[in-house]
Amino acid sequence: MIAATIGADEPAKETEQRFTMRPIGWIRKAEGKTRIVLDKKYQPGLLGVDKLEEIWVLYWFDRNDAPEHRNVLQVHPRGDPSNPLTGVFATRSPKRPNLIALSRCKILSVEENVIEIDRIDAFPDTPVVDLKP
Repeated sequence: MIAATIGADEPAKETEQRFTMRPIGWIRKAEGKTRIVLDKKYQPGLLGVDKLEEIWVLYWFDRNDAPEHRNVLQVHPRGDPSNPLTGVFATRSPKRPNLIALSRCKILSVEENVIEIDRIDAFPDTPVVDLKP
């Protein structure tokens, strides 16, 4: 389970809303292959995915889920101090207020609840929260 908080600034007060996201699957990497393995209950949602060339994968930077990482709003891209300081919303930094990541991946095959993709910038066992065409 992934817990997240959404805050909204209002002139007189700050409100906070909490919600829960549950992964639909996981990134698996083994034997030189990268796969998205969905929970079997989501397999019907893959109907037609085999006809796509690419898919957008939304996943959670679970290994960066710490308050000090969520408070970072400016970074040196790629962690290189020679790069100018840049706002996280203009980078792919894993340090951000909400740890949602997005990668476009080439689909190699779809079999049952497993999508084999060319590659993804995610660690093995990273939770997948959604897929988009």
